[in-house]
Amino acid sequence: MTGQDWLEKDFYSVLGVPKDADAATIKKAYRKLARQMHPDHNPGDAKAEARFKDVGEAYAVLSDTEQRGQYDQLRAMAGGPRFTSGGRGGTAGFEDVFGGMFGGQQGGGRVRYSNAPGGSAGFEDLLGGLFGNAGGGFAPGPQQGADLATSATLPFRQAVEGSTVSLVVEGRTVNARIPAGVRDGQKIRLRGKGRPGERGAPAGDLVITVRVTAHPVFSLDGDNLRITVPVAFDEAALGATVEVPTLDGSTVRVRVAEGTPSGRVLRVKGKGVPGTKGDLLVTVQVVVPQRLNAAAREAVQAFGIATSGEDVRADLLAAAKK
Repeated sequence: MTGQDWLEKDFYSVLGVPKDADAATIKKAYRKLARQMHPDHNPGDAKAEARFKDVGEAYAVLSDTEQRGQYDQLRAMAGGPRFTSGGRGGTAGFEDVFGGMFGGQQGGGRVRYSNAPGGSAGFEDLLGGLFGNAGGGFAPGPQQGADLATSATLPFRQAVEGSTVSLVVEGRTVNARIPAGVRDGQKIRLRGKGRPGERGAPAGDLVITVRVTAHPVFSLDGDNLRITVPVAFDEAALGATVEVPTLDGSTVRVRVAEGTPSGRVLRVKGKGVPGTKGDLLVTVQVVVPQRLNAAAREAVQAFGIATSGEDVRADLLAAAKK
C-alpha cells in the first residue's frame, strides 16, 4: 500500500470497530469478518474476495501498534480520507501543512526543504522522511503474513494412525501431516503456511481444525483405544476366553475371569494408538437374552432357586442408609 492508500481507506470502518478499539476487539472483528468473507466459503464471489483482502489489509495495520499510531497521525493531519491541494480558494493543502510543520517554503503547491536533493520534495517524499522510509513513495515496512484458518475431516482410522491431507487454501494446495492420535476438534498449526508476507517478511501460519468421524466400534481415550465387547451370561459367570478385534484388523484373545460383571474394563497392553504406549481398553457388556426357549427358561429358574439366598442389592441398600 502507498501513503495515499492509507489516506483513502478507513481501516476502522472496514473492520467495523471504533477508533478507540483495543487490540482484542480488533482481533475479534477481523476473525469474524475473515471467516465470513473467506474464499472457501464464497467460491466465485469476486466481491467477497475483494472484501476479504480489504479486511486483511486493515488488520495488518491496526494490529501493529507502531503502524496504527502512524496511520492515526497521518489521517489526523490530513483531516480525513480526502484533502485539497493549496490554491486560491484559501484552503491549505496537506503539503502546506507539512510545510508549516517542517519550516519549508511553499512554491506552486509544493513544499520545499533544504535536505532534499535540489532543495525540494513532494508530499510522498515528506511522508517517507517522517516515517523513516526511503524511496519516492511512502509504504509500511515489512509485514508478516496473516494467519489463515481451515478445517480437515478425517475418518477415525486415519486420525488414529496419522495421515497426510491436501488442502486448498486461497487457491493453493497445502499438504499437511496430521499426527497419529489427533482428536476431534484439535488444532494443528503449520508454521509459514499462511498468507505470504509483504516486502520480504515471513508468511503467517495455517491453523487446521481437525474433525474426526466416529467409528462404529472403537473410540479414542488419549493414547488408548476403547471397545465394548458383548459376552454371554454363562461366559461372564463361569469365565471364558473371547476374541476381541483390534484396529489393525487382527484379533487378540482376552481372558474374562469367572464372575466378571458388566462394565468391567480389561486392558490389552500395547494395542492402543500406533506408535505410542497406549493400550486397548475392553469394556465387558454382559448380554441378557431377550427370548428364552423352554429348556433355557428352566435352567435360569433353577439358577435363581440355587442362588436365592444371595441379595444382589444388599450393598446398595446399606449404602443408601449412610
